[in-house]
Amino acid sequence: MMNFFQSIGHSSLKFLAKLGRSSLFFSAILTGFGYTLSRPGLLIKQLYNIGVLTFWLIAISGLFVGMVLGLQGVYTLSTFGAESSLGIMVAASLVRELGPVVSALLFAGRAGSALTAEIGLMKATEQLSAMEMMAIDPLKYIIAPRFFAGFISLPLLAALFSAIGILGGYLAGVELLNVDSGSYWSQMQGAIDFHDDIINGVIKSIIFAWLVSWIALFEGYDAVPTASGISRATTRTVVTSAFAILLFDFLLTALMFGAS
Repeated sequence: MMNFFQSIGHSSLKFLAKLGRSSLFFSAILTGFGYTLSRPGLLIKQLYNIGVLTFWLIAISGLFVGMVLGLQGVYTLSTFGAESSLGIMVAASLVRELGPVVSALLFAGRAGSALTAEIGLMKATEQLSAMEMMAIDPLKYIIAPRFFAGFISLPLLAALFSAIGILGGYLAGVELLNVDSGSYWSQMQGAIDFHDDIINGVIKSIIFAWLVSWIALFEGYDAVPTASGISRATTRTVVTSAFAILLFDFLLTALMFGAS
């Protein structure tokens, strides 16, 4: 029994210590905001590596998610004779939930794991230490541009995911299953609220961008500088990001529905 409580205490202390280190790490990143703005080339390069190279994964996934929603929606709504409401169902599902959440999960799997592996490898090969020896702060020169690039990229990718998903729902519902095109678009435009649906979805994607970028970069920076250490850090990035995304999605949804 004592061993059980000791293990709980040890795990709790390790978690609190890591939370403290990650908080100090995040505050140090924020001090590099001005440095990043003064060197836009660093930010643009990372926007390409993190955002542009993730675009096709997001676009193709969004298209097929929208098509699946369109197919499932027609078969479900036809039971009630409400096929004309397909546009509302597809748009609301994507803009409120699936767009921000699925985009963030895909972003964590592709860009987040790549960031962790890159920073972990730079630590293992002592590139970060070499920068410190040359009086270059790696948090400002290496970490901050990647953080702000991820923070900018994910909300844009989530918006593209939702837009392409709505197009996919149109292709499946209207082009394949002959739902009326006018009803699809008009009911969607009439029912989707800018504040309650679109803005809330944007808020979610911004918070997910902060979480995923923070977790990915910290895990790489805090990784044990060995091959197995980097491997474990990359795995932790994907798993921790997924749990954080789903937890914060629940909390934000509860707050947003409670406030409306």
